Amino acid sequence: MPTALWIAHVEVTDPDAYATYARGAGPAIAAHGGVFLARGGRYVQLEGRDRARNVVARFPSLEAAVACYNSADYQAALAHAKGASVRDLVVVEEIG
Repeated sequence: MPTALWIAHVEVTDPDAYATYARGAGPAIAAHGGVFLARGGRYVQLEGRDRARNVVARFPSLEAAVACYNSADYQAALAHAKGASVRDLVVVEEIG
C-alpha cells in the first residue's frame, strides 16, 4: 500500500491558540503512524498564495492520514486552530 503525504499551508493568526493546537496535533499524528518531514522550516514561495507555515507529514497510507484527521484526539487539537489560523490541508498518495 502506498504511503501518503499530509501537506498543510498555514497562516497563523493567533500564535498562542495555534501553539495549543500543535501540542495536541503532534501526538495525534504520531499515534496514526505520521512522521513529520517538514514543520515550519525555510521555504521559497514560487506560485500561489503564500502562507508562512508549511507542514508535511508522511503516513503509512492515505487511509491512515484521513483516520488521523477524523480521530477524536486530532479533532480536539484542531478546535484550537480554528479561529487561530487560515489553513489549506491536503493528503496526497505517494507513487509507490
